[in-house]
Amino acid sequence: MASRLARSAVGATFLRPALARRAAPAISAAAVRYTSNVPAEEPKKKAQSLIDAIPGNNIITKTALLSSTTGGLIYALSNEYYVMNEETIIAFCLLSVWGGLIKYGGPAYKEWAESQNLKIKNILNSARADHTEAVKGRIEDVKQMGTVVDVTKTLFEVSKETAKLEAQTFELEQQTALAAEAKSVLDSWVRYESQVKQRQQKELAASIIAKVQKELENPKVLQSILQQSVADIEKIIASKAQ
Repeated sequence: MASRLARSAVGATFLRPALARRAAPAISAAAVRYTSNVPAEEPKKKAQSLIDAIPGNNIITKTALLSSTTGGLIYALSNEYYVMNEETIIAFCLLSVWGGLIKYGGPAYKEWAESQNLKIKNILNSARADHTEAVKGRIEDVKQMGTVVDVTKTLFEVSKETAKLEAQTFELEQQTALAAEAKSVLDSWVRYESQVKQRQQKELAASIIAKVQKELENPKVLQSILQQSVADIEKIIASKAQ
């Protein structure tokens, strides 16, 4: 089966040059017209680009890698470990397409990714700047409130003094109330004693008047009072006569 595929592949390779020679005039004319206006790339630059595309740090490594890869491919094809078929062509085409996309679409994707990164970076920088401004504003607000401690201490001292004055005021009010109550009690006692004295004096005067009136009802007492009065009058007259 492998030998049949190899023969068909060899026959196809013999047929392709004939087809290519038949179609060559038309293609070459069109290619000449198309490429006449396009500047051709320098062979040195093209070769250098192909060499740079091979992995490796120096020319020796790249040459060794390219030689080993070519030798391995020749060995695989000669021993029929690998047979060229349609899948190989499809894989080569896919790799070519992906390589073209990577080569030509990579810069555009890179530019788009860089623009997105720059956009996100700008957003983050603006957010950081806003946050920094907010923190600075908060720091300024806190600095303005730096005298709160001193004001609080002053207010605390004032409140202590106010509480002390209120306590003294309450004590004075209690003393005043107690003095007023004591004064009212003393005034009531004075009024009571005054009333008692007045009543005693009235009773004494009434008893004396009653006793005198009772004694005046006795003729002997009236006689003695009359004699005493006459004697007193005589003494007064005698003293005036002298």
